[in-house]
Amino acid sequence: MTLLRDHDLARAFDHASRTYDRLTGLSPGYRADLLRSARRLGLPGGGAGLHLLDLGCGTGASTRALLRAAPRARITAVDASAGMLRRALAKPWPDGVRFLHLSAEELDAAVEGPFDAVFAAYLFRNVSDPDGVLRTVRTLLRPGGRLAVHEYSLGGSPAHRALWTAVCRAVIIPAGTLTGDRALYRHLWHSVLDFDTAAVFTGRLTRAGFTGARALPLAGWQTGITHTFVARNGSADDAVAADAAEAAR
Repeated sequence: MTLLRDHDLARAFDHASRTYDRLTGLSPGYRADLLRSARRLGLPGGGAGLHLLDLGCGTGASTRALLRAAPRARITAVDASAGMLRRALAKPWPDGVRFLHLSAEELDAAVEGPFDAVFAAYLFRNVSDPDGVLRTVRTLLRPGGRLAVHEYSLGGSPAHRALWTAVCRAVIIPAGTLTGDRALYRHLWHSVLDFDTAAVFTGRLTRAGFTGARALPLAGWQTGITHTFVARNGSADDAVAADAAEAAR
């Protein structure tokens, strides 16, 4: 199957935005796992004085998780799908949260950093140039800034591939077919199979210049299928300096 990319993928998400929250709400642990990944950023003081980037915010579920993990932070949330953003904007948000209609590839020209942390949920499978986006993220992060990537990234076992395919065939694709979004959910199925394993994506983060990159498992049926990847921008000295600056705020 040819995966959806760029404008085709954004249009597919536009159409699916009508039912997206309802379908993801049926997934056990979907919102709890996003919150767990957001908390793994380890932001101090409820995020007081920090500026965070939610990259690929969709209808705002990841933004809500980030806000719960750091309720005192300022958050900029971006997404390439206008339809998904309309759903996000229709929800109540505090003054410190703003939304922008941007693709990940447009960030460096349109978003003003630096950011203290970046959260990216279900994004990197869907970009044409993940290495390029990681380079952009590094330019937008402060030295020592934190990155958390929440992503379908298989553990590498044949059992993980088999379980993911079984769930897609039995649940995800039939549900997407009922809503008229079969192509998007078939894309989801194949994009996960084609994407980096957890070990490969961890290596990709390291090659991009991030330090301390680790893949952390999530609980439940998604064990070995979904991971939180955490890393820092720059050297260990940068991380120590960033931690000291955060503690002083």
